[in-house]
Amino acid sequence: MEVENPSEINANLVDNDSLFYGNVEQSGAEQKQNELNGNFSASTVNEARLHAKAKRRLRKHSSRDSGRGDSVSDNGENGRVLQPTSPKTKLMDRKSRTGKGRGLPKKGGAGGKGVWGAPCQVYDEEEVDVKDPNYDEDQGNCVYETTVLPLDEKSFEKSITPIVQEYFQHGDTNEVAEMLKDLNLGEMKSGLPMLAVSIALEGKASHRELTSKLLHDLCGTLLSTRDVEISFDKLLEELPELVLDTPRAPQLVGQFIARAVGDGILSKTYMESYKGTVEGDHAREALARAAVLLSMTRVGRRIDSVWGSGGGQQPVNKLVKEIDMLLKEYVLSSDVSEAEHCLQELEVPHFHHELVYEAILMVLEASGDTTYKMMLNLLESLWKSAVITLDQMKRGYDRIYHEIPDINLDAPHAYSVLERFVEDCFKAGIISKQIRDQCPSRGRKRFVSEGDGGRLKSESY
Repeated sequence: MEVENPSEINANLVDNDSLFYGNVEQSGAEQKQNELNGNFSASTVNEARLHAKAKRRLRKHSSRDSGRGDSVSDNGENGRVLQPTSPKTKLMDRKSRTGKGRGLPKKGGAGGKGVWGAPCQVYDEEEVDVKDPNYDEDQGNCVYETTVLPLDEKSFEKSITPIVQEYFQHGDTNEVAEMLKDLNLGEMKSGLPMLAVSIALEGKASHRELTSKLLHDLCGTLLSTRDVEISFDKLLEELPELVLDTPRAPQLVGQFIARAVGDGILSKTYMESYKGTVEGDHAREALARAAVLLSMTRVGRRIDSVWGSGGGQQPVNKLVKEIDMLLKEYVLSSDVSEAEHCLQELEVPHFHHELVYEAILMVLEASGDTTYKMMLNLLESLWKSAVITLDQMKRGYDRIYHEIPDINLDAPHAYSVLERFVEDCFKAGIISKQIRDQCPSRGRKRFVSEGDGGRLKSESY
């Protein structure tokens, strides 16, 4: 095998290189000429696409890795490790993710969703541009207020009823006034007392007392005297319907009227305006009830305690006044059932002995048989209906027995009347034989004369 001469080999390499590079230069010149003419080769287009794709991939990876705690070099080694406390490891970091800049927060920390600006930034009032085509000269003088539509009949009852029921729990009239100011009552303002009274009729006596106080406090601020008069006029007209749910509605409405007149929210001429013009038995009964209560004020009785509100929490002297007024009203009306209801509304079953004491005391101080018979019927009715228990009945009689010497100083016939009344109560089954036997008697008997044959003087009642 022959070995080529090195010189020949070099010569061949030079010739081959010159041929190769000559072709490259020639092909490059031809490529430029083709590009100028708008003709691109397939290889050129493919290379451009690959080059653009590689740049996009590089940009994408750089943005993803900008928030990571480490970066990977070309040889797979970690080039930089960040501490766990580095800001880049925190969630919701507002630093740039593009890999550009100095790593500062966007917009100085004032950017991002739900951000209203940089911390401690104070916004000045925006000045109106006079040259703005939408500018209005009267725009600066506008006053914007919230408009509340007036309530209709359905929305009125739906809005007021919860307020009144909540008032029965807290008893704060100022809070009710503030809540009513937020509502536009409009023409329904006169219906407020009527709705409040209608709700109170179905409640307790304490609720009716609170309703009377509410009407008194609202009159003059939210309500006028005329509004209250219109409400009670409607109540008298709708009494036939109210009686279906509350059988005692006429008596209760009469008490509301009397209390309103006593508190000054109804004029004193309100009762006189109905003389001879009232229609309906229920309305007449309500006005008669109010007239009886108002007649008691003329003899020094106060009308501000027609309701029993939380009797267990009332002072004793106030309860005594209410029971005394109850008995005087019973003497005027002769309505046993009404007196029974009034006693129950006081909600003081532990204080019923006071009524027994006051009833017997009125019998001893009276000057006729009318009071005697009425009190006997009242005690009999209260005993048979179990309103007054045996213990309360016994305590009332014991108090009379203990104080009869002092009572006899003002009522000379007190002993004889008491003996007669106790005997009648025993026959009616009101008291037991033990209570009857404990009745005290006078220690000294006075004779008529020496020739009376030893007979006692029959004292007339």
